[in-house]
Amino acid sequence: MLLGVIADDFTGAGDIANTLAKGMPDVTGQAGGLVVAQYMGVPDRQADPAIEAGVVSLKTRSIPVDQAVAQSLVALKWLQAQGCRQIVFKYCSTFDSTPEGNIGPVAEALADALGVAGVIACPAFPTLGRSVHQGHLFVHDRPLNESGMQNHPLTPMRDADIRRWLGRQSKAPVGLVPAAVVRAGSEAVATALRAAAAKGETLAIADASTDEDLVTLGRAAAWAPLITGGSGIAIGLPANFIRAGLAAGTATRFEGVTGPEAILAGSCSGATRDQIEVHRRDHPALAISVDDVMNGITTSHDLIGFFRQNVGKQPLAFSSGNPHEVAATQTRYGREAVAGRLDELFADTARQLVDGGVRRLVVAGGETSGAVAQALDLGDLRIGPEIDSGVPILISQKRGIALALKSGNFGRTSFFAHALDALSGSAFDRRQ
Repeated sequence: MLLGVIADDFTGAGDIANTLAKGMPDVTGQAGGLVVAQYMGVPDRQADPAIEAGVVSLKTRSIPVDQAVAQSLVALKWLQAQGCRQIVFKYCSTFDSTPEGNIGPVAEALADALGVAGVIACPAFPTLGRSVHQGHLFVHDRPLNESGMQNHPLTPMRDADIRRWLGRQSKAPVGLVPAAVVRAGSEAVATALRAAAAKGETLAIADASTDEDLVTLGRAAAWAPLITGGSGIAIGLPANFIRAGLAAGTATRFEGVTGPEAILAGSCSGATRDQIEVHRRDHPALAISVDDVMNGITTSHDLIGFFRQNVGKQPLAFSSGNPHEVAATQTRYGREAVAGRLDELFADTARQLVDGGVRRLVVAGGETSGAVAQALDLGDLRIGPEIDSGVPILISQKRGIALALKSGNFGRTSFFAHALDALSGSAFDRRQ
């Protein structure tokens, strides 16, 4: 294994796994990706020797800081044992965290363990409109704190200055590699990172607003032991190993999985709410009342009954309220209690669905996807083609199923139907 990734949630892990598997086409148009596997938690065995990049999926974004650090260091130790030459700590392109963490503490712990400083921190993902300029994070044309992320139920982002936000979480001062330096090229970036390290800056926010900026950052940190960022930071990394003759570059192949299907949505993002409204116009949909879940009126038994009645019709069960509704339920029952009960409901439902024969499963929402993935005992996941930007097909050979685990804000408005078509293979040219 050449490259190891520690991801702080399951959908983000699939996102960066997709980036590494896809790579950047070279001048001939040939694919330039790596052979990638995604692991649900830290494996208790050695990796397949054929795997060039391993992505360890954790669920550490919203847990206590000390637990997030401890789990991340265990993942680091396993990846080092597989021979990884470079580690990426992957977090969300909207920098989902609180003033206490967990991005800063985990990143600094990894840097300390590896004995490095002047480490890139860049959540930019231009394909989805996430850019960083002078240390400020934008979502399309809006500052992060005006993008809707200020209403996130677990990690409300109320400051677009992520250098300042990261500084609140970090022990060491946080540096900045501004756009002018990035545009000057990889050598200029490398020099700036060395200067940051000399000043005692463990982490340095790097500006980026285009894929070319991310490729420049990747070249500057070609052999850096540690890089941190969103999935975009990995765009240029496969090419470093291919140029060095350590990897050949691969094209993703996928034959499709057929059989019963189900969609579970637990995200409250605006994008997912729009996707739900589009899908329910033409397909059966079950709205889950949080009050009924918290009071024991709605259980996984009810969801399973709904899915069994609608086999073959692309059925969707969802719990996705607007910010006002979410805030009201959190006030009534407590934020952690609501999140825990919904995670348990979706996880139990997914387990019963797959045990009962469902072979194509689409899940929306990072926390929901994490709960589902942990419940299913999926084994090593191979990475298939990209469904939409940042969302790959995941294949569990152990369970004989194909999945799409979607972060809340990702995907076209018709994502759910499109994803199920993709999982069956019908959305792709079989010659890829």
